[in-house]
Amino acid sequence: MKKSTKKIAMIVFMALMTVVMAACGNDSANDKKAKAEAGKDGLKIAIVTSPSGVDDGSFNEDNYNGILKFIENHPTATVKAVKEETGDPAAAVQAVADIVADYDVIVTPGFQFAGVSSIAVENPDKIFILNDSEPAPVGDQKKFENIYAMNFAEQESGFFAGMAAALETKSNKVAVVNGIAYPSNVNYQFGFESGVHYANKVFGKNVKLVELSGYAGNDVNGTDVGGNYAGSFADEATGKVIGNALIKQDVDIIFVAAGGTGNGVFTAVKEAKGDVKVIGVDVDQYDDGVNGSKNIVLTSGVKFMSMNIEKALNAVVDGTFKGGNVVLYADTDSTGFIKEEGRQQLSEDTLSKLNEAYELVKDGTIVPASNFNGHTPEKFPGL
Repeated sequence: MKKSTKKIAMIVFMALMTVVMAACGNDSANDKKAKAEAGKDGLKIAIVTSPSGVDDGSFNEDNYNGILKFIENHPTATVKAVKEETGDPAAAVQAVADIVADYDVIVTPGFQFAGVSSIAVENPDKIFILNDSEPAPVGDQKKFENIYAMNFAEQESGFFAGMAAALETKSNKVAVVNGIAYPSNVNYQFGFESGVHYANKVFGKNVKLVELSGYAGNDVNGTDVGGNYAGSFADEATGKVIGNALIKQDVDIIFVAAGGTGNGVFTAVKEAKGDVKVIGVDVDQYDDGVNGSKNIVLTSGVKFMSMNIEKALNAVVDGTFKGGNVVLYADTDSTGFIKEEGRQQLSEDTLSKLNEAYELVKDGTIVPASNFNGHTPEKFPGL
């Protein structure tokens, strides 16, 4: 009788424990779900940039604008802008390491942030959005589940800038000014040079590319790529020096791909006598070209970065985010030039030729030279 009573008591006790444990399990699952939903609704985002910051009017600012656009549609999300003051790759990665614990998503625009892959491995619950770089390998690993690394075919946007410059120049002398010879900048340079050579051959132009002595760039492999490199994205004084030197050599259109340094080039052109213009980069820089009653911006060679940053953040929220390394081209409307009326000063003839070339770039007939695609500005498919 005692054994039977004990047995019944034990069965009742186990049944009760099962119910309690099931309830606890459900609470745990619900808690996790609630936390996940809360994390989505109140997504905490940080953007870590080069010394020119999120108000550089160009590359960094467009990335930041993509985050702000996302927040417009997800008002409980927040963003913190962090400016890394040196541009040194080791310091850039450390700047990310210093804040990673406090944010859900870290956006890092710039080649110098490639090393954040090591931080991503240590923080698998954090998401990283890179722009302008593939993540540095960690051992044999080159792709990471929590890193979405986007690169753009800057050579395409540079190509349209080069065509525009060659078709619109009156002095038959044009130039490109860059910051540092990171792959994205060399892509712009080679693309620009490709566009000039294309206009010379296809449309019978005779335009010269001007390079200043002492400002050639060396890419990440140490190869001399020529061009006009200031060595910084945040040195307006040097930008102005380079701009003035080019103007003295009768250059009348300058493609400016130099971040904050480019502001100095803009100043040099605004102060110049005669009809000198710039071509903006990364974003529509027409508003930056206002100079009294005139405007110095001919057009802008652009990458549609803010759109793609917003897309990546939306993927985080809707649960479709996937890590990977991608290159975005004209066929996804991610590269191009500013053609809207009132935002450029291209002739109808130039605009028509650019639109025709855009379709040829889009379908792969024209493949401008880039830093590592094996083509040169003097010889590439479509020339």
